[in-house]
Formats: sequence, structure tokens, C-alpha cells
Amino acid sequence: MAQINPSILSADFANLAAEAEAVRGADWLHVDVMDNHFVPNLTLGVPVVESLHKATRTPLDCHLMIEEPDRWAPAYVEAGAGSVTFHAEAAAAPVRLARELRAKGARASMALKPATPIEPYEDLLPELDMLLVMTVEPGFGGQAFLDIMLPKIRRTRQLIEKHGLEMWLQVDGGVSAETVERCAEAGADVFVAGSAVYSAEDPAEAVRALRAQAENARHACR
Repeated sequence: MAQINPSILSADFANLAAEAEAVRGADWLHVDVMDNHFVPNLTLGVPVVESLHKATRTPLDCHLMIEEPDRWAPAYVEAGAGSVTFHAEAAAAPVRLARELRAKGARASMALKPATPIEPYEDLLPELDMLLVMTVEPGFGGQAFLDIMLPKIRRTRQLIEKHGLEMWLQVDGGVSAETVERCAEAGADVFVAGSAVYSAEDPAEAVRALRAQAENARHACR
């Protein structure tokens, strides 16, 4: 089943509770955490995640674009995140971190920037619940989708199937009605969409439409 995770990076930060309600029916709410060190942008942290968790029934998918995730990531589980994604490029001990996140009750996910290949991390896949392939350079919303990431998505899906894993494959960056089908055909099943959802007249309907597009594309290529 295709999942759509609206990114609150494109939402109104002054009204996050209302913006979360506007996408009721979404599978997860994607929360981008940036520290102005790993990426050149600063967004929000643990206190906001904790408040957002209290304000919505939609589970939170926290994407940590931060340095030292080994130190900081567990706090996001304690704040209410149901899934926590750390970057391979930033984690000192990714297996240990993934196991700690799982032990605390969250899904453990690892993200790869566009230039980071999947192949060196093949042996780590069984430790993860999800793998995120960035389809833009992390740091800012509204960027154009990088088509050159489609072969990487396909290779990642092949490795997941090679090992017989049930893990999810997420894409984040430039996902819209124009690109979601290509991502689904390449093997993604979880789609982060920011401006494509929050710039729509009816964000909840945009979520439903994107999910239908992705699901149809996945069925067509089976």
C-alpha cells in the first residue's frame, strides 16, 4: 500500500496543529528537523515535536538532518515520534543507533543524500524499518525533483527484495503529481510531499490523489 507523508516544512509553522488537521487521512506527518550544521537551514526540535504529537493523531515521521544523530535521535522517540530517520552521512554507529530507536519503540530509518550510494550499506538493511532516498539535496523545501535518483531507487528496491526484507522505501524531495508515478514505478512505497500537498486548495484531497496515483503506478508495474 502506497503511503503519503505530508511534510510540515511546507506548512504554516504558526498554525501547526491546524495544518496537521488539514491533512487528516495522511499515513504519517513528516517532520523535518534541521540544525543549520548538517544542512544550511534551521527548523524545529524536540519541544515542537512533543507539542505536535499532543495535537494530532497522525503518527509522526521525524527526518533528522542534523549532526550527531547518535546523541540526539532517541529524544525524538521520547517526544512522540513513531519513526525516526537519521542520515548515514552523520551517524557514527548506525547499527547501534537503529537498534536503540527500535528498542525505544520507534521505527528506525536511515536516509541517503543524493550523492551517497546505497551499496556500501547493504549489510545494514536488516537493521532498518525504512530507507529514505533523498530526491533533492536536503535542507530546503520546494526544490525540483532529481530524475537521476530513479536508478538508485530501483537498486535499493532490488537489494531489499534480495534480502527478503519487509522494510519500506521512502522518497523525499520534489514529489508531486508529476513525479510520484515515476518514483512508484522505480520501487518506492512511501512518499514525502510538501508543497504539492500544502499549496493545494484541499490538502487532504491532494494526499488522496497522490496516494491513488502511486498505488496505480505500483500495480501497473507488477
